[in-house]
Amino acid sequence: MEKILNGIDKDLNNLSEQEKVEYIQFYFSKIMQVLELDLTDDTFEDTSRRVAEMYVNEIFSGLNDDNFPEMTAFDNSYKYSGMLIEKDITLFSYCAHHFVPIIGKAHVAYYPSEKVVGLSKINRLVQHFARRPQVQEKLTMEIADALKDSLETDDIAILIEADHLCVASRGVKDTNSTTQTSYYSGKFEKAEIRKEFLTSIE
Repeated sequence: MEKILNGIDKDLNNLSEQEKVEYIQFYFSKIMQVLELDLTDDTFEDTSRRVAEMYVNEIFSGLNDDNFPEMTAFDNSYKYSGMLIEKDITLFSYCAHHFVPIIGKAHVAYYPSEKVVGLSKINRLVQHFARRPQVQEKLTMEIADALKDSLETDDIAILIEADHLCVASRGVKDTNSTTQTSYYSGKFEKAEIRKEFLTSIE
């Protein structure tokens, strides 16, 4: 904190997690002061610290590559060849344009080749990439690329449905619209396979 107060801002790309918390706490308190909030009020006195810890340790923890989930793959010894679907995966992210929540669900499917992964790994992967400032299109592609690498297959399908609070709570203030993005590769490029996936997640 003393480094910040002295104005010695060196390489901000190589801060420890604790240093990140200290920087964000300091500067967020300045934002609150600009908004003319009384930081001596017990409602606000610890807000900047809580926000900083939340940003670094929780909602933006996906920015730290060290937090990438271990995607241990296993040999598909039982030769399962059908479609595997993990549906309704809880998704909380934050809009990269306004830093307000994106709330939705992801549906992921794949056809195993030589490798399979534990089901919870797919959930963890989705949540890892969601825990960073995002646009939904990029989030969809990041999940797809990581799954291809982990599963060693191109037979991937992803559908994300989400509500964006930047649309619902500001600007146009449309509380009814939902954003949907999708990715299909390999077998899922065939219309009948894609239809089977979409029917299964209805």
